[in-house]
Amino acid sequence: MAHLLNTSFVAASSPSLRRRPFLRPPFHPSRRSLQVQAKIREIFMPALSSTMTEGKIVSWIKTEGDKLAKGESVVVVESDKADMDVETFYDGYLAAIMVDEGGVAPVGSAIALLAETEDEISEAKSKAAISPASPASAPPPEKSPAIAVAAPAAPVAAAKAAPVVVASTHPASEEGKRIVASPYAKKLAKELNVELATVVGTGPLGRIVAKDVEAAASAAASSVPAPGGGVKPAPSLELGTTVPFTTMQGAVSRNMVESLAVPTFRVGYTITTDALDALYKKIKSKGVTMTALLAKATALALTKHPVVNSSCRDGKSFTYNSSINIAVAVAIDGGLITPVLQDADKVDIYSLSRKWKELVDKARAKQLQPQEYNTGTFTLSNLGMFGVDRFDAILPPGTGAIMAVGASIPTVVGTKDGRIGKKNQMQVNVTADHRVIYGADLATFLQTLAKIIEDPKDLTL
Repeated sequence: MAHLLNTSFVAASSPSLRRRPFLRPPFHPSRRSLQVQAKIREIFMPALSSTMTEGKIVSWIKTEGDKLAKGESVVVVESDKADMDVETFYDGYLAAIMVDEGGVAPVGSAIALLAETEDEISEAKSKAAISPASPASAPPPEKSPAIAVAAPAAPVAAAKAAPVVVASTHPASEEGKRIVASPYAKKLAKELNVELATVVGTGPLGRIVAKDVEAAASAAASSVPAPGGGVKPAPSLELGTTVPFTTMQGAVSRNMVESLAVPTFRVGYTITTDALDALYKKIKSKGVTMTALLAKATALALTKHPVVNSSCRDGKSFTYNSSINIAVAVAIDGGLITPVLQDADKVDIYSLSRKWKELVDKARAKQLQPQEYNTGTFTLSNLGMFGVDRFDAILPPGTGAIMAVGASIPTVVGTKDGRIGKKNQMQVNVTADHRVIYGADLATFLQTLAKIIEDPKDLTL
């Protein structure tokens, strides 16, 4: 008797990391499943984050016909924030791949079929090629004894891409089976004509990132003279072309549009940073970063102003968040992400700095776990490193405030005794949700923050 298709995948950030919890797509009563044998299971596009609506197949680790063991990584999926390996939830055979590398599929839609025995592979292939039944003729969905919530989906067609063949063992691969590289690194490698098999990755777990490809291309260019003895020119963007959003850019776009529905206001404040600069110079050699210092100072200020750390999600109530989690905006290849320093008020500055460096490396390699980028309660955006003296930031949906930090600049100021002096000062501008936070709330918060930064002895406790 035909049963409802079961999912067979669970996501994990890396083959070497422990398996992630079993992920299921949302239930859609209107969907109709493929009618296949009970021992043939559907592999669906998992939801790797709360904001993910579709995913892109970065690469299939296994090929059709391969035998799979429960917990084995099978495919790499690009969500709106990260690349994650997806593991099989059952033993069996990868019978039919329905969405090829580079293809995009909605969360919950079929991307492959898993057969329990080798004899059922051919039948699974034929079932994968059959169009889904029309609503009028399709039978009502049945509940599967294997899962609590049924969530079948129709297959998604995808154009077949040429298979990628890797002939050599690479330090960023599993016994030579595949090369682990970020999607942008792969794209860049094609543009720069760099063979990924010759590149040594510097990202987490040996993953190849964009800077590795650029370094390899630069080394190759220096050894190959261009015609006429000049330097081989780097490829440039094709002006006038239209480029579709990446998955991450699409997510950023949706979030920014959503933020327009929130009534916001902005408050600026000038803070003298001489003492903070001196502290940073003193402890920089111990691995402390300025980002960690600013996050720590902000977290300590938020402990005294919990309303600024609150959030409103439904327009009817707001939550005093129990944790102070500082999200910090980071530009990465093809997008923007906000790694989160959790409980920043409770963690010492040295541990906080080590954690920040770890998060940045994982963000640039697209290996952040969802809890590492979607749990922020207050956001920092720092463009001071680029010499920007002031700017306004857009409020991320679901949070109460974001602070834009400008550069610390030597400034001529009047002293208390009426003389003229010089101090390093930075401008910070906070954008806040006016449904929850009012002008006086931000003003007193910024006063507290300024006192902490101008007398930063508490930052190293």
